[in-house]
Amino acid sequence: MKSPFTIHHSPLTLLNRLGPVIGLALIFGFFALIGPKSFSTTRNLETIARQTAIVGIAALGMTLVIAMGGIDLSVGSTVALSTVVIASLLQRGFDPWLAAAGGVLAAGLCGLVNGLLITRLRVVPFIVTLGTLLVVRGAAKGLAHEQKIDVDPDRLRWLETLLASLDKEHRWLLVPPGVWTLVALAVAVALVLRYTRFGRHTFAIGSNELTARLCGVAVERVKVIVYAVAAAFAGVAGLMQFSRLTVGDPTVAVGLELDVIAAVVIGGGSLSGGEGSVLGSIVGALIMTVIRSGCSQMGLPNWVQEIVTGGIIVVAVALDRLRHRRVAG
Repeated sequence: MKSPFTIHHSPLTLLNRLGPVIGLALIFGFFALIGPKSFSTTRNLETIARQTAIVGIAALGMTLVIAMGGIDLSVGSTVALSTVVIASLLQRGFDPWLAAAGGVLAAGLCGLVNGLLITRLRVVPFIVTLGTLLVVRGAAKGLAHEQKIDVDPDRLRWLETLLASLDKEHRWLLVPPGVWTLVALAVAVALVLRYTRFGRHTFAIGSNELTARLCGVAVERVKVIVYAVAAAFAGVAGLMQFSRLTVGDPTVAVGLELDVIAAVVIGGGSLSGGEGSVLGSIVGALIMTVIRSGCSQMGLPNWVQEIVTGGIIVVAVALDRLRHRRVAG
């Protein structure tokens, strides 16, 4: 009997992992050829990296959730709540480090509630997170009194530099600190998924929850931890969002969860569970950013970008379903 924790490196698996990277290279090459020269400049590449950071960080958490066979529709609301909490704490005189930690902690608590509701009430994740999408958004609006929370610029300190363009003194960093944060978190999640028991259990639950339970996996505990960690990543994405806007905005990130889920799916994650990769999710986020940047540089309207991105998502899901049918056959 084959272990549910065994990782197979078949040619099909290799192609599945390299597919998003090849797609990114083709899309970038396409815009580099037909777009303006400014598209391939170092400055625009830095802009693409900065724009990818928010979705990319949230996608790391969503990778865990989807690999486990779940879904989280409350990501956008969690990001908004995080920005509001950070701004509120800064406004009350808290140190930027404590304010940032408070925003991430508030987000993590939202994920903890999601996990407990899903495991204790045994309600499907789609319904639970659809409900918390509204609850968390409402909490953010209530905390902010349905308006943006402005913060004294003197209290921001390093927070406003996370995703800001680099000045001449810091060009040696190549990209802003927020992008390096994405890279560090991506490496950490990849190592956890590949080399830890928690990572193997996450994939095992997504592949076959009943088998995982029979093998002694603490399914409920893993689910709660995954949703809490994923929401904490959304909180870090909220920190990046706050750095970009420097205000607490309860109306920000509406629909962000769709971009995050799309990044994971485009990157090879399966909505059926049991599959997903950190590299694929980051590449998926980059693909969407490159498309938006390319269309914008060419002067194409926003609706064209949405059609192209939506088409890529549909193709990615269709290929995933086709691949599963061939494996089943």
